[in-house]
Amino acid sequence: MRHLTQLRYLDAVARAGSIRKAAEGLAITSTALNRRILALEEDLGVPIFERLPRGVRLTTAGELLIHHVRTQMSDFEKLRSQIADLSGERRGHIAVACSQALLPYFLPEQIARYRAAHPAVTFGVHLRDRDAAEQALADHSVDLALVFEPVRFHDVQVLARVRQPICAVMSADHPLAAKPVLRLSDCAAYPLALPTARYGVRHLLDLAVMGRSGRLDVVVESDSFEFLRSYPGKERLISFQISVGLPRDGVRDDVVSRPLAPQDVPEGTLYLCQLRGRTLPVAAAKFAQAMERSLAERFA
Repeated sequence: MRHLTQLRYLDAVARAGSIRKAAEGLAITSTALNRRILALEEDLGVPIFERLPRGVRLTTAGELLIHHVRTQMSDFEKLRSQIADLSGERRGHIAVACSQALLPYFLPEQIARYRAAHPAVTFGVHLRDRDAAEQALADHSVDLALVFEPVRFHDVQVLARVRQPICAVMSADHPLAAKPVLRLSDCAAYPLALPTARYGVRHLLDLAVMGRSGRLDVVVESDSFEFLRSYPGKERLISFQISVGLPRDGVRDDVVSRPLAPQDVPEGTLYLCQLRGRTLPVAAAKFAQAMERSLAERFA
C-alpha cells in the first residue's frame, strides 16, 4: 500500500537521524527520499524535520506526526495478522527486545518451538538491556521485551514476572564447585569477573556488598555475558549470571554454575512486557502467551 510506504520512509528517517543513512537502508537515493519528505512537509504546512549540519532532528510537529505514524503502522500489522489468522495460517513479524541472558538458551528455544507450529511467522531479536528495552517498546520498534531488573516502568504493561537467583559460574574443578549453594563470602575469597555497572546482575551484587566490611576482588569486567559465561573455564575465577541465562542442568562444557544464598544476594526479577494500551498483533500476542507459560513452568 502506497501510503504505508510513505510512513515507513518517514519512520526510517526519524530513526536514522539522517536522510542519507535512511536512504541507504531503504535502497533509494537520498535525493528521492528528501523530495518525499519535502512534499509531506508542504502538505502539512509545517516542517517535520529540523535540518542540522550532520543530519536531521524531529520538530515538535514531527514528534506528534511520528507517534501517529508508528501507531498506524502497528495497527496495520495487527490487522494483517488477524486477516492471516482467518485463513488458518498464522503470519506476521514479531520483534522482541531482550537482555543478554535470554539470548543463548531461553529465547532460541521459544522461537524455534513457535516457528515449528507457525513457520510463516518471522522474528526480529534485538539486544536491549534495561532502559533501552522500554524505549524500544515506546517507539514501536519492538512488540515485546524480556528484561532483567528494568530501571523504570513508564507506559509498560507487565505480562509476566519470574524471580531469578544470581548464580556463580566457575570451572568444574573449582574448589567451590562441590557446594550446592554458595555464600557471597565464599566467592569473595577468589578473583571475580563481573558485568559492568549498568547491568542488573552487577547492581544486585553491588547492593549486597554495601555495608559489608569486605570487598570484591574484581579482576575482569565485561559488558558481554557470553564472555563472562565462558571465561571461568580458562582461569580459576568466578563470574555471575541469572539462571535463565544458563543451561538447565547448570553445566556447560567445563563450566558449572551454583546459586548464591538469597540471604546474601537477593533474587532479581525477569519481566515480560509490552507497551501499555497497545493491542498486539495476533502472532505477537500468542507468542507472548507461550512465553508466559514457559516462564511459569520453568521458574514457578
